[in-house]
Amino acid sequence: MTRVRSTSRSPLPRLATIAGLVCVAAACQGPSVSTHPARTAGTAWQEPSAYTYLLRSTGGERALIGSFRVSVRAGKVVRADGLDAESRAVVRRSPTIVPTIGTLVREVEQARREGADRADAEYASAGYPRRITVDWSATAVDDEVRYEISGYTPGGRRPGAN
Repeated sequence: MTRVRSTSRSPLPRLATIAGLVCVAAACQGPSVSTHPARTAGTAWQEPSAYTYLLRSTGGERALIGSFRVSVRAGKVVRADGLDAESRAVVRRSPTIVPTIGTLVREVEQARREGADRADAEYASAGYPRRITVDWSATAVDDEVRYEISGYTPGGRRPGAN
């Protein structure tokens, strides 16, 4: 006697299983945007036209790496001094690459708008950002950036200068 087993020819059960697995896998990835509270446009801090600050830029494979002393006048970087070998090479090769703090804030805001996996900013009590971290893709290598801002001084005095 031959047994005949009935099987469904409909692809729906298989598709439902695949869809369920995709949903479970997506849920395991966690949120795609930062859950950390961060300030955006409209914070109490307004970028002054003149200030100085120290910038430490790390992470990723990119040109802006190292520690810098930065002077801003009329909203533009007018002087950037490299404080280590890497940053001195950056300033020598591309003197206009060193950003204002406003440029860094716009970078993290753009990353948030465009769906970066991580786009965080920590602010000092005076309102300016102290740390900014952007990671466009958590699974990619060397696409992240980290900025540490210190020595922020509104006006003309240079931070770290004696």
